[in-house]
Amino acid sequence: MENRLKNVDIDKKANVYFDGKVSSRTIFLANGNRITLGFMLAGEYEFSTNEKEIMELSAGTLEVKLPQSNEWQIIQPEASFEVPANATFKVKVAEFADYCCSYVKE
Repeated sequence: MENRLKNVDIDKKANVYFDGKVSSRTIFLANGNRITLGFMLAGEYEFSTNEKEIMELSAGTLEVKLPQSNEWQIIQPEASFEVPANATFKVKVAEFADYCCSYVKE
């Protein structure tokens, strides 16, 4: 996973969810793609997607329950998972999770 982003525009306003327990910033890449860099505090969350998403974990650990799955998967730093467009997925965070979410236009 690349640790630096170059030639980007950043939306200064934070995306804040779940009473401030999840926060991210939207970043627009030079090629027109959009990502968010975010942080989750301990808790259980449910998210919905509009576009396909690729979530990469930078630090911390989380468990994810993907659509059409009955199993929770443990995600460690440097690992990623994909969520299809127009889907819902659940996340459990024990301590914290630092992540990057890439939005994929299909």
